[in-house]
Amino acid sequence: MGMLQEFKEFAVKGNAVDMAVGIIIGAAFGKIVSSMVEDLIMPPVGKVMGNVDFSDLFINLGDGSYNSLAAAKEAGAATVNYGLFINHVISFLIVSFSVFLLVKMINTAKKKEAEKSAAPEAPPRQEILLEEIRDLLKARK
Repeated sequence: MGMLQEFKEFAVKGNAVDMAVGIIIGAAFGKIVSSMVEDLIMPPVGKVMGNVDFSDLFINLGDGSYNSLAAAKEAGAATVNYGLFINHVISFLIVSFSVFLLVKMINTAKKKEAEKSAAPEAPPRQEILLEEIRDLLKARK
């Protein structure tokens, strides 16, 4: 069997396609979460903390003074960008909590489906009545 044939078999398997779809959706979800953190969550938090922009918090390891992280980077200064780290930690917490909720919903749905399939369905009312009539007719003989 040629390598090309093996690759075709691998690529058309459901797991590979599902994984590709998951990666694409995950990348898009990451962009949404990043925007939510940077554009929706951090501005009010920064405002409450005295107009602090977390993405602009840094420690300059070199000489000189810079008003913003962009100015420090432009000058080529060595910096510790702890504000960006805070943003990434918050993004991680949001993503991990969202994934937790998604997995919890899926597990709940699977559990309900398993309970539904485990419980045998009661026969229809007409069938019960026909069985009773049959039993009564047998008892008459």
